[in-house]
Amino acid sequence: MSHSDAASEREDNNPAGNHRPELLDCCGGLNNVDYSKMDLTLIEELLRHMKCHDFSFCVAAIAIIFNPLFWNVVARWEHRTRGLSRIFGSPYLACYFLGFVIILLNICRSHSITVAMKAQDRWELMDRTEISYIGVVFLVLGTVLVVSSFLALGFTGTFLGDYFGILMDEKVTGFPFNITENPMYWGSTANYLGLALMGASPVGLVLTALVAVAYKVAIHFEGPFTEQIYQERSQRRKHE
Repeated sequence: MSHSDAASEREDNNPAGNHRPELLDCCGGLNNVDYSKMDLTLIEELLRHMKCHDFSFCVAAIAIIFNPLFWNVVARWEHRTRGLSRIFGSPYLACYFLGFVIILLNICRSHSITVAMKAQDRWELMDRTEISYIGVVFLVLGTVLVVSSFLALGFTGTFLGDYFGILMDEKVTGFPFNITENPMYWGSTANYLGLALMGASPVGLVLTALVAVAYKVAIHFEGPFTEQIYQERSQRRKHE
């Protein structure tokens, strides 16, 4: 069949007004990209300054992954069974207990990350005054987000009080929640990024990325579950 015949047949099978533009495969798609020509110098340099099998690095990575896993598992167990509330005789005391445990775990995580950064080499490429100043900016920004988030939510609002039945009257929408939906998590991530930049630490960058991934996964589970808790309260109020 010639090209003109094929075109004529397509026109006959598609009435006027129903023509849909064909999707163009730009540059033949990613299959035609020659990855061997990519400049991986920075990544190679970063990996050269890292020792992934170093004990302190492994401890820090475990702490980063464990912390959000721990508080999500415990909080969901509490929501389902009210086990901690029964042990302490009050949902508020139980929430305070979990909150202090989370604070201690986060202190241990921060310490393990600091130890891992000091145990490995600095990166000459990052060891510059301007990068150190950028790190200070991230550290200040992260601290502002964390502190303002805590002040807006209070202790129980910050440390999973919703799972203990301690619900807020309405959703907090003021600063810093008008900037980001999870300022506590991203503020904490910014703090670690700032420390990594100030310390010219490539391992600090990798651990910061792991913190961001761990928080992203936590948000994926916490967000819908928290919404479900408040939806259940709304339904109970409708039936009252």
